[in-house]
Amino acid sequence: MDTQTKAAPMQVRPAERPINTGVRIGHVHLKVADIDRALAFYCGVLGFELTQRLQGAAFISAGGYHHHIGLNTWESHGGSPPAMGTTGLYHLAILYPTRAALADALRRLIEAKIPLEGASDHGVSEALYLRDPDDNGVELYWDRPKEQWPLTKDGKLAMYTRHLDLRNLLAENDEAPQEQVAAPLLEPARES
Repeated sequence: MDTQTKAAPMQVRPAERPINTGVRIGHVHLKVADIDRALAFYCGVLGFELTQRLQGAAFISAGGYHHHIGLNTWESHGGSPPAMGTTGLYHLAILYPTRAALADALRRLIEAKIPLEGASDHGVSEALYLRDPDDNGVELYWDRPKEQWPLTKDGKLAMYTRHLDLRNLLAENDEAPQEQVAAPLLEPARES
């Protein structure tokens, strides 16, 4: 089949029995080129804790969980990121419990001089988008309380994408380096 030809959308039928509402994504495991470089980003900048390190792998978490993110070089030591236009991970999303916690994450990125690819208000959440050292997409976000989510007149979810005011986000905590926000935060992190 010609890759330029779009197939007709497949009709998706709901499952007879939906998945249990308590199901959550437990962790993500990333192939990286260099464990130490990945740990410097995820632990040194974002603040995750190293829970275990093995030959060619490391496991990190927030709050003492066994691991939220696994990092390994088993098939990727010294490797390069997948080319644009190929399948694979679009991004991993890290959910922060509060807007102030997301503001702290932004402060950490500013201090580490890590550029953002984007910053969006989605109505249901506010999100920062960036790349890790292995060029994996990373979303840092917090969810608004469900009662604040935008809905259509008939009660359906009405998500959107709008510009996120970074200065306003940083104002969530007193440690915010407001003067540094003038620096170019939104720079492309990947060559087009």
